[in-house]
Amino acid sequence: MGVRVEDVEERFIRGSGPGGQKINKTSSTVWLRHRPTGVEVRCQRERSQTANRETAWNELVGKLTARAQGKVAAVVQAREAERRRNRQKSYGQKVRMVQSKKHRAKIKGQRSRVGSE
Repeated sequence: MGVRVEDVEERFIRGSGPGGQKINKTSSTVWLRHRPTGVEVRCQRERSQTANRETAWNELVGKLTARAQGKVAAVVQAREAERRRNRQKSYGQKVRMVQSKKHRAKIKGQRSRVGSE
């Protein structure tokens, strides 16, 4: 993904939740923040700090990848929407459009004053 280590802030903090004395004494929870994007990840799955560190890095890279793919998908969607808006109408669409206009004109033509004939 190309995530630079210098761009990531890494902290080891004490965990929370069940686990008793072990969880309260050791700093096995890993907290990562990617400074340029502000994406944060916190991992406390394992008792081992190194295992949590590896898992947190994998999650961070996954989040950044998903974010980048989302931006690319949004650009592609916008381009497709613009293409659909600007394409020419088919012959069938033009015929239906003219028919609906004639129908609407006929209905509006019946809105005349009473006794004006």
